[in-house]
Amino acid sequence: MPGNSSGVAAVERAVSILEAFTDVDSGLTLGELARRTELDKSTVLRIARSLAKSSILVRNDDASWRLGPELARLGALYQSTFKASAVLEPLLAEISEASGESAAVYVREGDSRVCLHRHDSNQSIRHSARVGDALPLDRGAPGRVILAFSGTPGHVYDEIRERGYHATIGERDPQVASLAVPIYRDGRKLFGSMALTGPTPRFTEDAINRNLKILRTAAHKLSAAMGGEPG
Repeated sequence: MPGNSSGVAAVERAVSILEAFTDVDSGLTLGELARRTELDKSTVLRIARSLAKSSILVRNDDASWRLGPELARLGALYQSTFKASAVLEPLLAEISEASGESAAVYVREGDSRVCLHRHDSNQSIRHSARVGDALPLDRGAPGRVILAFSGTPGHVYDEIRERGYHATIGERDPQVASLAVPIYRDGRKLFGSMALTGPTPRFTEDAINRNLKILRTAAHKLSAAMGGEPG
């Protein structure tokens, strides 16, 4: 039916506009969206305005477009429906108990890393953070790993990619050390990083080597559960 065909085409075009954004795009001009989607500017503008009514897209002050907050709500609904926590939270509890350190999963949000899930160590001296905390990407192993496996250039990130993990001692906080590995979803699409954090005196070379095995095993399990292909 012509009406249905037109409706489906409009949906497919809207999806193509949303998929044009990458994790490094804080905003895309109308022209860039048109180029990436191979649609004319008038079509892109019409669809973008429609999506903006539901806060799926937001227009910046410079007239560029960015993804809107409604997508975060839908993402949270997806997460609750997918029940990732049913896999993730037991894994974090398991590696926290095995390592004696706090365990967490971080994802990228703009120029920050956000704590998505966390399980604190039961030791009296430990590193604690809250779910939803936003921390720098370029300080601490969890953020460095996200940057490295997002393709960020530079010698330090080349080394992280080659090793497949990263450890820092007091980089963000002089009293906190961290160890992190990447986690994937949908093949080789980076989801974020899984990390162990704790007081710097406990992160000896032997402890890092021992805990790296624990962390990698858990990261492989989580990636597999999300359809990812761990390295």
